[in-house]
Amino acid sequence: MTDSPAPAEHRPARWQPTVITAVTALTERVKSFRFRPSQPFSYRAGQHVDLRLTAPDGYRAQRSYSIASAPEAGEEIELAIERLENGEVSPFFHEVAAVGDEIEMKGPLGGHFVWQAEQAGPVMLVGGGSGVVPLASMVRHRVASGSRVPVALLYSSRNWNEVIFREELLALDDRRDGFDLTLTLTREPARRDKDYGRRIDPAMISAVLGRLPAAPALAYVCGANAFVTAAADALIAAGMAAERIKTERYGV
Repeated sequence: MTDSPAPAEHRPARWQPTVITAVTALTERVKSFRFRPSQPFSYRAGQHVDLRLTAPDGYRAQRSYSIASAPEAGEEIELAIERLENGEVSPFFHEVAAVGDEIEMKGPLGGHFVWQAEQAGPVMLVGGGSGVVPLASMVRHRVASGSRVPVALLYSSRNWNEVIFREELLALDDRRDGFDLTLTLTREPARRDKDYGRRIDPAMISAVLGRLPAAPALAYVCGANAFVTAAADALIAAGMAAERIKTERYGV
């Protein structure tokens, strides 16, 4: 008797070909790419994948990208890729990649920075720049699963036009179903009364925490290294235990 295949989420991640099915500009520097894997896989909100490019001379470059789509979204995987001027991979996606191109992908990867709707709440999410991407997956998962867990998202961006998934997040905030969005813009004044026009600080963190009905069971912080350190320190100063704060850092 042969063994049954392991569930997709339990199989070791391997490189596989995927096809780009859609490309959408989200901001001036960020594009959304949808990929259709040759071997679809399940994943949890907050996980990431690796993409690998191979040049004609055999040189390879790979980068990790958080999954933006919700686990309930179907077989296609959405990634939000920010153009980095000195990057090896992101300029290819912004200047060359097109619908129909085949790209190597490995995933899902990562098991620490994940959230599932059946976990206890409330939940505090803090993102800086493209660090909002895995948090957006969590927010989308909350909606798709019908969860009523209270979630507060504090999202820092340089300006209004660089807020990734802006219209979607604003629409979800308007539903008033337990999801609360606070935007803070570091290079221009706030556009809404509930938002801020400065860098994240302990007073801001405390104010957003106060919008939750109870102390958060978990907090997730994602962004550049300095941003994550400052936000995590502010959460601790506001009374959160360090072991309840999960972090993911981009770059240096």
